[in-house]
Amino acid sequence: MCDDEETTALVCDNGSGLVKAGFAGDDAPRAVFPFMVGRPRHQGVMVGMGQKDSYVGDEAQSKRGILTLKYPIEHGIITNWDDMEKIWHHAFYNELRVAPEEHPTLLTEAPLTQSISEREIVRDIKEKLCYVALDFENEMATAASSSSLEKSYELPDGQVITIGNERFRLSRDPLPALLYWCVKTSKHQYLYYPQIQCASMESAGIQETTYNSIMKCDIDIRKDLYANNVLSGGTTMYPGIADRMQKEITALAPSTMKIKIIPPPERKYSVWIGGSVLASLSTFQQMWISKEEYDEAGLSITQRVANQPDLKIENRRAYSNQPSESHDKEQCGSVAGALGTHWRCALS
Repeated sequence: MCDDEETTALVCDNGSGLVKAGFAGDDAPRAVFPFMVGRPRHQGVMVGMGQKDSYVGDEAQSKRGILTLKYPIEHGIITNWDDMEKIWHHAFYNELRVAPEEHPTLLTEAPLTQSISEREIVRDIKEKLCYVALDFENEMATAASSSSLEKSYELPDGQVITIGNERFRLSRDPLPALLYWCVKTSKHQYLYYPQIQCASMESAGIQETTYNSIMKCDIDIRKDLYANNVLSGGTTMYPGIADRMQKEITALAPSTMKIKIIPPPERKYSVWIGGSVLASLSTFQQMWISKEEYDEAGLSITQRVANQPDLKIENRRAYSNQPSESHDKEQCGSVAGALGTHWRCALS
């Protein structure tokens, strides 16, 4: 980052679960907080605590027991602009402690976002209790027959019971099918089989999308692409997702191809890192949209960003000359996260 923070660009990534904000040129965001706004369910429940009308981020998370939580973005689209403004205000004034009107600001926008289940329903259960199975059918069969899962429990009356694949006793008829459906429709499964959520959905899973993208490239570079699949984004933080991607793409790709999935440890922040790099490039400075330009041209001024073909060429060139292979892959992951996301450039 340049020494003069007074003119440094701000980068804000509005993720599905976390907001990442910081200064262009930094290696990591300076502020990371939950993407939520909470309001008291009942007035006066926090006597003597200076109750506020709303709470943002970590403060909302810490008081979630007495708050009604809302998430301003639904299906990748901002649905509550008032709450979104509170998020941005908190990020700039409380977390970064800057005046946004004095800095060029880069914001992210999800491209071609497909429909997903309501976040309020799946957030706690699906995300906290998620396991990525390499072979779902085989592991379910193993769990049903293996004794390795058996554990002994002592009841309050002193009786000791042994429970294996069942963790509690209940009517046997509907439960196995119900548990099977619940586990199979765990949130990570939507990534591979979107049809689980909606039978009429025509979207391909991430393994098929990756495979189709590679097969549409020139045959001369497909081998390199199969060997360099970089995961990025908070959704890729599920344990075991790299192994699952390896298995799924190996099943689709030609048998002679070597498949390699690269899960960078900083992939949760890949989009933000990509934005940080882009906003600090000298070739990117022409992309900023000033308040004066916006007032003069209106929303049509944003089309200028889409009509700058030289920018992507310069970006690729900037990353093709890195000194080491490992650094190349790390930076490419950041660029992939950045170029795979729409960017909104504005000077408030």
